Amino acid sequence: MEQTPFPTPRSNVLAMHSPLSQLPKRAPVTVMLGTPLREALAIMDRLRIGSIIVVDDHGRLPLGIFTLRDVLHRVALPQVSLEEPIASVMTGGVITVKPHTTAYEAAVIMARRGLRHLLVVDEAAHLVSIVSQNDLYALQRTSLKDVSNDIRQARDLPTLQACAKDIQRVALASLTQGMAAAQLTQFISTLNDLLTLRVIELTHDEFDLPEIKWCWIALGSEGRYEQTLCTDQDNGIIFESENAAATDTLRQRFLPFAQAVNQKLDACGFPLCKGGIMAGNPQWCLSLPEWRARFSDWIEHPQPKALLNAAIFFDFRPLYGFDSLSDALRDWVLDATRNAQLFLRLMAENALQCAPPLGLIRDFVFDGNKDFPNTIDLKMYGSRPFVDAARLLSLTHGVRQTSTAQRLLGASRSVNFGGDDVAAMVDSFYYIQLLRLRHQHQVLGEHGGGNRINPDLLNELDRHILKEAFKQARKLQSRLRLDYRL
Repeated sequence: MEQTPFPTPRSNVLAMHSPLSQLPKRAPVTVMLGTPLREALAIMDRLRIGSIIVVDDHGRLPLGIFTLRDVLHRVALPQVSLEEPIASVMTGGVITVKPHTTAYEAAVIMARRGLRHLLVVDEAAHLVSIVSQNDLYALQRTSLKDVSNDIRQARDLPTLQACAKDIQRVALASLTQGMAAAQLTQFISTLNDLLTLRVIELTHDEFDLPEIKWCWIALGSEGRYEQTLCTDQDNGIIFESENAAATDTLRQRFLPFAQAVNQKLDACGFPLCKGGIMAGNPQWCLSLPEWRARFSDWIEHPQPKALLNAAIFFDFRPLYGFDSLSDALRDWVLDATRNAQLFLRLMAENALQCAPPLGLIRDFVFDGNKDFPNTIDLKMYGSRPFVDAARLLSLTHGVRQTSTAQRLLGASRSVNFGGDDVAAMVDSFYYIQLLRLRHQHQVLGEHGGGNRINPDLLNELDRHILKEAFKQARKLQSRLRLDYRL
């Protein structure tokens, strides 16, 4: 049966991975701490806005926010005089983000904290702009609100299992409605993040964990914000330890908790990692010095096979706990890899192992899989060449981001791909992701084959675009051969 091509508008492809500084700015309306409520409400009514920012006397530092919801709960119902200063009813301790924060990251922060607005500030903490929940949902062309609220309010595993089914249901509906792959994978990753966070929060209350800094990290496709409809779990824990003698004792305190989280995630539809790359495995529940030692061994004593298995660890990002531990490890890794020539060369060799399946006579070539003959593994030979190349370029050029698109865009500032080549590569990667999602939708519930597609079943347009996407992967690999002299 032929598949109908889904739209992939370039204008939306990178929207949620764009920094807030590149999105249309909404100038914040501000008042001082001593401004009477009557005056503030008059401004809000005249400008037809739902919120107003309270700033210091210099008009730079945001101190609080006052919204229409506050009018009901903090003014009307308590019958507060409109002559009172707005400082008495504002919400203080506002959450702020920097201009380089991506729209995706902002959406996750809002969903996690149940916020409707975020303030954007510069390095001096001066107010730059305001971004609302509706601004971000408009970018995604769908709302996370209903499902994210259900996840945050969940109190037990059965409710979370129901939420996991809702995530898949909404994702499938968005797919059939034509949502672009970039938005859909971010949508799935956002909700999966929230569900994982809630599992961790509920499980945390069941254990007496050490009162130290620790961080749950996401790895692999979850770490890259690139989860599809068929995904297992890859995760780990970083914890603070004052000395080596205490490290193993602390690890033993964390392991039962981590194993319980892994089991609950499995019950919610995220299968246990067959390779054991999970926080409940003592190998991946490590102190910060142990993580550095593990990465140091991969970097300073690289072995091709070991690096192949270790690649997904370089995609780590913080998910719960103290982000500073993950940030410190990221800083250390980027500093250690920047000039590690042998390591980078072997990573490049690994990145060239999966050549795009383009033939000289036929459009495509097959790998001879007996269970799924005449098919192409879109994960292995489609998305992986982009993922591996982007990871390598990020380690070479100090790109902190973990998503494939952001890594390619970040590296393009140091690597001259030429013209619109990097945009074509990103578009090609997301098109392959889209085909994976569409196929996973078709075979959902069947055993295996979620990433294997028969190109003969694609319509002519899809076959042509897929071929061109593979050419972009081949072009990217050719660049690696040139840059790393392979």
